[in-house]
Amino acid sequence: MTTRTHTAPAPAEGHVERKPETTRGDKAVGALSHTMLIIWSLIVVLPLLWTLMTSFKTTSEIFASPFAPPTTWNIGNYATAWNTAGIGNYFLNTVLVVGSALVIVMVLGAMCAYVLARFQFRGSRAIYYLMLAGLTFPIFLAVVPLFFILKNMGLLNTLPGLTITYVAFALPFTVFFLFSFFKTLPNEIAEAASLDGASEWRTFFQVMLPMAKPGMASVAIFNFLGLWNQFLLPVALNSNEKNYVLSQGLARFASQAGYNVDFGSLFAAVVITVAPVLVVYIIFQRQLQGSVTQGTSK
Repeated sequence: MTTRTHTAPAPAEGHVERKPETTRGDKAVGALSHTMLIIWSLIVVLPLLWTLMTSFKTTSEIFASPFAPPTTWNIGNYATAWNTAGIGNYFLNTVLVVGSALVIVMVLGAMCAYVLARFQFRGSRAIYYLMLAGLTFPIFLAVVPLFFILKNMGLLNTLPGLTITYVAFALPFTVFFLFSFFKTLPNEIAEAASLDGASEWRTFFQVMLPMAKPGMASVAIFNFLGLWNQFLLPVALNSNEKNYVLSQGLARFASQAGYNVDFGSLFAAVVITVAPVLVVYIIFQRQLQGSVTQGTSK
């Protein structure tokens, strides 16, 4: 029994493999793009680092040398912001409202987008266009109707009422974003699951939804950013101080003290507000590295 070994054919004499040449224009474009990215990164990162550094300084140090590092790292600013200024209570309210709204809107939005993208029935296009119309409707025009609706339902100035409003606010964008994503998923996999005896619910939750993980992660990040930084809706629909969210709490903290603002604690409150956004983005960024092809191979 003999074995044959296959060797790659040797290059012909006089033949030299040439690498693609980089022209001066390509180098110029690359240098310009890298320069713009560096400038943009500095514009974004430097204010964040300055805010973090300032949160450990006293008010007198901030006015004496705003760009100098603190002489002593005053961690007590965070304790003052969390306890005295009530940021801890506002933070808990924000986590409850945004977390609940995010879970509800992701589940409802994914189910609605999946049905509209994969099934054809009378009125499906009308429902989709109504969802698109919700994206074009300015939110400040809906404040007055929302106020009276929540008042008649007994949900005005309550966290559940604010949660429902957040869900309605984020649902059109979620459906619009996931509609095109579900539209591109292969029908063969759903048909194979159906032939194996899987119901529509099981096909959606165990087969199609895991394939849409990159899209779900993307829209979850966008929704979280929009809901966490929401200010108009809480101010108009929630005047109960005990149910304030972080955006209202920061405004109250800055205005309540008048000219005697503790800027160190105020910057610490800003850091507490910004930190969850960065953490959530870092966690979901790993999910964005997947692809539909990887999901189908699994």
